[in-house]
Amino acid sequence: MIKEEKQVREVCDRFGLQGEYKCCEIINSGHINTTYQVTFIRDQQDKRYILQRVNTYVFENPVEVMDNIVAVTQYIRAKIKETQPTAKRNVLHYSQTNDGKFYTYMPDGSFWRCYRYIDDSVCYMQVDDLNVVEEAGKAFGEFQLYLADFPVANLNIVIPHFHNTVKRYSVFKEAVEKDAAGRAKEVENEIAGYLALEEIATQLYALQRRGELPLRVTHNDTKISNILFDCQSHKHLSVIDLDTVMPGLVANDFGDAIRIVASETEEDEKDLSKVGVNLEKYEAFTKGFVQTLKGRMTEKEKQTLALGAITMTVECGVRFLTDYLDGDKYFKVHYATQNLDRAKCHLKLANEMVGHFDEMQKIVNKYCD
Repeated sequence: MIKEEKQVREVCDRFGLQGEYKCCEIINSGHINTTYQVTFIRDQQDKRYILQRVNTYVFENPVEVMDNIVAVTQYIRAKIKETQPTAKRNVLHYSQTNDGKFYTYMPDGSFWRCYRYIDDSVCYMQVDDLNVVEEAGKAFGEFQLYLADFPVANLNIVIPHFHNTVKRYSVFKEAVEKDAAGRAKEVENEIAGYLALEEIATQLYALQRRGELPLRVTHNDTKISNILFDCQSHKHLSVIDLDTVMPGLVANDFGDAIRIVASETEEDEKDLSKVGVNLEKYEAFTKGFVQTLKGRMTEKEKQTLALGAITMTVECGVRFLTDYLDGDKYFKVHYATQNLDRAKCHLKLANEMVGHFDEMQKIVNKYCD
């Protein structure tokens, strides 16, 4: 029995989950929220749900987060139903409480939500099968496609300046100066490495500010682990983890996906000699993503996808190093130096991408033609 099970069961009651309560287990894959899978028995069958306690340190206005999620999932569901009889397995379905809300506050102030578990699905932290990698590209491309006509101005900005790389660097430099956890001296090489990448990493934001790139509905956390695949066919089913859905750039979503799916290692690999970009995986994802969005991207968007991969790798690495300097307040860590390991790994990966930039852009062009 997990220590939080009593509260989990109370949350289940708030959402009116039907059947006989069977069990609960914690899912440890996410960096931000706390996630549980709960199982009920109904009609002699297991019925599973996902409960999440939202991190309100990260998401200061969780109701606005849920407003975005509900608007986007309902929009996608309607789009799917235009051509398919059901969207049950292709978009998340959030449960409502007894008073009709898609969330609940518990007496201790914690903020919870619930959605149906998609049966016979699987997610991957890393994958070597190029067909699955291509499916991942299709999944995030399709997410963009379904929301191409969504009124982007209607979305709440749940984390201001989320992909403002100029701001990220400003916060990073302040963290170095403040040195709240007394760690700056030990990471001087990593600090210098990220400062050397500042110019290239801030180009994408500058283009957006000049109006050369359109704002679209973007997921903003496009790790392959945020896609559910069918257990048997390995075809993509649904994009999940929608907390950071906001206005953004296509290159942000493409690039954030690439830093995970095309990396040779986990994001906290300690042996930096193993870290690099896998161009076969890069091409497979690019093929799925670009071909799904064919005709929907501007020429400038196409020409900034490879830059987006570098940008997002640098940005995430800067955030990991900033958090390490601040004392690990934002990202979950499972050991003392995990944020530092993540930062070192991203620094190496970003520099590898810079070295392969021309090849990466040629691959994008190949599938845009």
